[in-house]
Amino acid sequence: MRVMAHRTLMLAVATCAAALAASAPASGKVIEVGRTDAAPACPATPCLAVSRTTGYQIKVGDERNAFTVPEDGKIVAWSIKLGAPSAEQIDYFNKNLGGAASARLTVLRQGKTLYSRTITQSPVQKLQPYFGQTVQFPLGRALNVKKGYVIALTVPTWAPALTPLLDDNSSWRASRGRGKCNDTGAQTAQQRLDTVTQSRCLYKARLTYSATLITRPAPTPADPATDGT
Repeated sequence: MRVMAHRTLMLAVATCAAALAASAPASGKVIEVGRTDAAPACPATPCLAVSRTTGYQIKVGDERNAFTVPEDGKIVAWSIKLGAPSAEQIDYFNKNLGGAASARLTVLRQGKTLYSRTITQSPVQKLQPYFGQTVQFPLGRALNVKKGYVIALTVPTWAPALTPLLDDNSSWRASRGRGKCNDTGAQTAQQRLDTVTQSRCLYKARLTYSATLITRPAPTPADPATDGT
């Protein structure tokens, strides 16, 4: 079940999407970038969580680019599928990872040798009210994105939005340096715009998040009768 936070804003997003869908073929499209169709690990033991980092999915099985923006446009909402950790698990993470569960969407422009630049971000959202659900957060200010940008998940504290380890070729990267992949308590979340970070750490699992993209409408061809020719 998907829960929609801030229902008034979500209604505006839905109205905009419906208008696009009903308009001429030259109008923008509504595309979900990313995937939330996997089950997070929590409350199983071990209860795995994303912790204090910025991560982006490289592969879902053998599928690449599921988290890459396919066309220029605007991100108008983002979603995250959350596990349901027990009270004991929540208390452990809160005490050891900087406080209550939280996350935000981050847009990255990738460079060479695993470097990426933070282009834009959503506000940070508290997650505990939505444990055990898939929640969608509409954005009061849409995020402008370009084709080829990568949609990432930034977690300042922790988030139960991580599957168990997988053997289907799925993998994601975290903004941690070489030799720091096991130091999951260190703060490496990309929280400032226009900063460059290297994502050296690869993990064989899935992050459960996505973003709602409205693509930029194609230019309308000039009317032959009025284009001056």
